[in-house]
Amino acid sequence: MLKTVLRTLVVGAAITGTLAGCATSDSAAVYSKGQMRQAQSVEFGTVVSVRNVLMEGDNNELLTLGGAALGGIAGSTIGHGRGAAAGTIAGALAGGFGTQAAQRSLGTKNALEITVKLDRSGRMLSIVQEADIPFAVGQRVRVLTGAGYDRVAPM
Repeated sequence: MLKTVLRTLVVGAAITGTLAGCATSDSAAVYSKGQMRQAQSVEFGTVVSVRNVLMEGDNNELLTLGGAALGGIAGSTIGHGRGAAAGTIAGALAGGFGTQAAQRSLGTKNALEITVKLDRSGRMLSIVQEADIPFAVGQRVRVLTGAGYDRVAPM
């Protein structure tokens, strides 16, 4: 019984690690393949404020389902008859909720909320993106918009 539970936990950890490595980037310096060769509008502006924020990780439904299944398998080894059924249900719930919590915390990244005043219109806008490029108040920047994505980039 202990071997089964340990084997289940090891397989679950391996799946979690593999899928966590498939995370996408929210960096202003990283473009997806679908964003290549797409025209983007460019506006110039000045950074008005920069605030450190946290970007919560995404939930992958397939990974959550896998965590629930592994939790159910592990829980089914507890007790006999109705006890095993209750253990299966409790294990599945714990595995699913635990996997969701792990995805959110493991995928959390440092980010910046950058508020920019655009030169031409005077309009203010705020964009949150990964904190891999430093920005400072008063810095001149480009705001790129296209294909459903906006980003702030240094001049």
